Amino acid sequence: MPQIISSVRSMKTDAERRVANASVKSAIKTVARKTLETIESGKAEEAKSLLTKATSAIDKAVAKGVIHKNAAARKKSRLARKVNAITE
Repeated sequence: MPQIISSVRSMKTDAERRVANASVKSAIKTVARKTLETIESGKAEEAKSLLTKATSAIDKAVAKGVIHKNAAARKKSRLARKVNAITE
């Protein structure tokens, strides 16, 4: 446990950020999982709408600084590839 006041304060804000970031990351994982489950069931139209929601959630996470922009691009690309594979 740090003794310096600024370090104590920093630990407190780090914990708050960690909780907030975990919630955003969880939301991304949930919408991505739902998209993948829809793809597996073969529902192309529903998968497209879920892809839009997933892309939006990922972009919001990047704007908040929760995930890196390249990681976001990779996630979006992989989901889009899978959705496009069932729609064609």
